Amino acid sequence: MITYQQQPAAGPDTIVAGDPDDYIAPVPRISVQAFCETAEAAAAVQAAAGDRRMIKAHVRVQMGGMAAATEAYRSSPTPNVILLETDTGGEEILAELDVLAEVCDAATRVIVIGHRNDVGLYRELVRRGISEYLITPVSPVDIVRAVSTLFHAPSAKPVGRIVAVVGAKGGVGASTIAHNVAWAVARDLGLDAVISDLDLAFGTASLDYNQDPPQGIADAVYSPERVDTAYVDRLLSKCTDHLSLLAAPATMDRLCDFSAESFDPVIDALRASVPCVVLDVPHVWAAWTKRVLVGADDILVVATPDLASLRNAKNIIDLLKAARPNDRRPLYCLNQVGVPKRPEIKPPDFAKALEDEPVAIIPFEPQLFGTAANNGQMIAEVAASHRIAESFRHLAQLVTGRAESKKSRAGRLPPLLGKLFAR
Repeated sequence: MITYQQQPAAGPDTIVAGDPDDYIAPVPRISVQAFCETAEAAAAVQAAAGDRRMIKAHVRVQMGGMAAATEAYRSSPTPNVILLETDTGGEEILAELDVLAEVCDAATRVIVIGHRNDVGLYRELVRRGISEYLITPVSPVDIVRAVSTLFHAPSAKPVGRIVAVVGAKGGVGASTIAHNVAWAVARDLGLDAVISDLDLAFGTASLDYNQDPPQGIADAVYSPERVDTAYVDRLLSKCTDHLSLLAAPATMDRLCDFSAESFDPVIDALRASVPCVVLDVPHVWAAWTKRVLVGADDILVVATPDLASLRNAKNIIDLLKAARPNDRRPLYCLNQVGVPKRPEIKPPDFAKALEDEPVAIIPFEPQLFGTAANNGQMIAEVAASHRIAESFRHLAQLVTGRAESKKSRAGRLPPLLGKLFAR
């Protein structure tokens, strides 16, 4: 919280005397964008980005203050954290924040760097949901501490969103969809993401991403006493700047008879350090798969337009709806639609039986998917402008809570206005 005393400038590794807590926890794998009005504030943010505790964060510094931020986010998603410098106060700053709220995404946390030591303004900003208000001049350590506190304070929400993708039956392409959605989350939304392959014996994530990591999720699952965020971080294989892979060994030298809680330490460690975690859940029904699905923030069921998929998808969705009465109902998509000469259940009939519309209908394109699979590429790498690549971008927006249009979000941004995001 803000202390109404200006602090002397400090180096990036200096702890200012009198701080209430000398320990600053490392910042998780998040994206941070700063919009500054003065060169001094921009320099402080840039120095903070080089701090050892910010090594996992992606930080970008721009000039222009709130006006530049509002313009930037009219056409692009917002990051995990926005740093805003402003020299205004009173009703003017509140009006600027209201305009910014119209184009911001729901989960973004906001830190304001102001030039006015105003207790009344601070209280109003806190009431509206602003995460922190810092008074200039700010040091790099002030910024590192403010960002760290957002994710490590006792009252802080977990940084990560867990998305579980599961097939209604085997062979429906759930893993392919999970891998492409994770890719879209990282590439198109700019969020740091991890794709975790939970099929230890037959997982294909390492093949799809053309990776051959020496270690992966099996190391954590079979040694739960070693699991923490640092250990899991060492197991990750980097696919892109924003996407990492927690691969399955795809070997059969050990049986995969797991207890219900076997994956809890791994998922908890990922949730604490990565904004988006996509779980590729195998099509098996066991205590641990049920627990993983029930505990996810969002669930995507992948089905093909046939009777077995319809029955299984309905059973899965009905069970999860009952087990998660206070959460959004599981989403589902139809894959491999339009196979030549194959009788299919039409999407409207599928939707009527499930009492919900599919969030995506992905056509049967064997040439496109086969080429991507054999090359170890994603669909967007093979054909970026293809309508299927656009479907994956849409799914990425949906499972991360960013699917609404900018205009429809006006006045509904929690952390700026403190209202709940419509799920």
